[in-house]
Amino acid sequence: MFRRILVTGATGFLGHHIVPALRAAFPEAELVAVGRRDCDLLEPGAPARLLGDVRPDAVVHLAARSGGIEDNRLRPADYLYENLMINTATFEAAFRSGVRKFLALMGGCSYPATAVSPIGEDQMWNGFPQIESAGYSVAKKMLLVQSWAYRVQHRLSSVVLIPGNVYGEHDNFHLVQAHVIPALIRKYVEARDRNDAEVVAWGTGRPTRDFVYAGDVAATIPWFLANYDSSDPVNISTGTRVSIRELAETVARVTGFRGRIVWDTSRPDGQMDKIFDVRRLRSLGLSCPTPLEEGLRRTVEWFERARREGTVRL
Repeated sequence: MFRRILVTGATGFLGHHIVPALRAAFPEAELVAVGRRDCDLLEPGAPARLLGDVRPDAVVHLAARSGGIEDNRLRPADYLYENLMINTATFEAAFRSGVRKFLALMGGCSYPATAVSPIGEDQMWNGFPQIESAGYSVAKKMLLVQSWAYRVQHRLSSVVLIPGNVYGEHDNFHLVQAHVIPALIRKYVEARDRNDAEVVAWGTGRPTRDFVYAGDVAATIPWFLANYDSSDPVNISTGTRVSIRELAETVARVTGFRGRIVWDTSRPDGQMDKIFDVRRLRSLGLSCPTPLEEGLRRTVEWFERARREGTVRL
C-alpha cells in the first residue's frame, strides 16, 4: 500500500509508540523515522530538503514543540511560532514532493475553553482555547485549516486526529514541563522512596478529565493512514470521566505510596469537566480499551526502570 513512510518527531513521546505500530502494520514499507537531532524542521528549508531526500508517499507528522501548562503559560510565543512554522513548512513540502497521504496530530486543548463535555468535533470553532496554552493550541488548530486548504486546492489527502489526555511510557517527567499523570507519578514515586508522610496536590480534586493510554492511540494510526480520507477530525480517547482525586488515589496505589494526599485548595482547579465525545471514533470500529489503572501500572513500571537506567527526562 505504501512504499515509504516518513515519521517526523519519531523520537518523541508518541513517536516511541507509533513507530512500532506502523512497522507491525506495514512490514513491506520502508519506514524512515526522524527526530529533531536528525532534522530540525525549524531550520529554513529543512522540511523541503527532508521530503525531497526521502520522497515518501505517506507522512505521519508528529514533530512539535509541546510541554506542560506552566511552560506554555510562560512561553506562549515560542509555542505559537515553532508549531506554526513546523506545520506550515511541512505541509507545503509534503504537497510539493508528491506525498499521497499526510496524517498529523493535534491536542484536545485546541477546543474552546467553553466547550461543553462530552466535547464533539463539531465544537472546535465555537470559541477560543484555554488562555494558559493558547499559543500552542491555536497553532495546532491551524492543522485543520491546512488540511482543508491543501485538500481543496491540491487534492492532498490529509487527516488530522485529536488524541485526548495521553499518558504512557516515554513521557516527559520534568515537573515544570510534564502533564498531570507523569508529574503525579514522579511525585509519588519520589515521596515513597523518601518515606514522606504526605504529598500535596493542587486544587480540590473535583475536576474531571478523559485520559487515554498512548499505546491505544498508536494502535489506531495505521488504520487511519490506510483507510480514512477526510479532513474532518476525529477524537482519539476513551470518553471516560475520571476525577483528579480518583486519579491521584490510583497513582498513589499503583506507585505504592502509603502516605496522605493533602489538597491545597488555594491552587486553581482549572476547567472543571473535560471529556471527549468518541462516537465518531467508535462509528469507525475503533476504540481505546486499556483501563486507566492498567495503563498507569505499565507507565510506572517503565518510569522506575528508566529512572534506574538514567534514560528518562527529569
